[in-house]
Amino acid sequence: MTVSKPNLSRQSSAPDASTLVKIATLKKPYGIKGWLWVFSETDERSGIFEMSPWWMKTATGFKPLTVKDWRTQGQGLVACFEEIADRNIAETMNGTTIWVSKDSFPELGDDEYYWSDLIGLTVINEQGENLGVIKEMFETGAHEIISVKPTADSIDTEERLIPWHRDVVLSVDLSAKTMLVAWGADY
Repeated sequence: MTVSKPNLSRQSSAPDASTLVKIATLKKPYGIKGWLWVFSETDERSGIFEMSPWWMKTATGFKPLTVKDWRTQGQGLVACFEEIADRNIAETMNGTTIWVSKDSFPELGDDEYYWSDLIGLTVINEQGENLGVIKEMFETGAHEIISVKPTADSIDTEERLIPWHRDVVLSVDLSAKTMLVAWGADY
């Protein structure tokens, strides 16, 4: 079972916010020509530059953001954009999130899931105990982690961190919105 993140095709019309998925965050400016550090949230970090169109989330809604150029810089990524003319504008962009339409995601193979599809699933263990719902997914050096928050229906009020591993995650049923795990309530 693997977890994948998207590779998307172009979309030209204004986005439906309910179909968007966050793929990156703009960070501090790089240099004096309006370039910015880009923190990618995809498996293959530079894969975000194959996705389009990009939408930046602003206080007034989603606005298009067009990549002019990008490159790997040390361990990170930097990019320049048509809408960001110079460093002064780039200074105001730190923390801006980048989104793409989920409608453009490619089909996944068996036992492959997008993280965004897992958020909100109810986590049940082999004993039939409700452990809560998936709040978020994140990576560590070893593997992905499932962060589970308690609900009114869960067995207790404990938050849990469960490893995404084939010995732990036994099945995912997206239609039933459940994940079966080999994880005791007392772990």
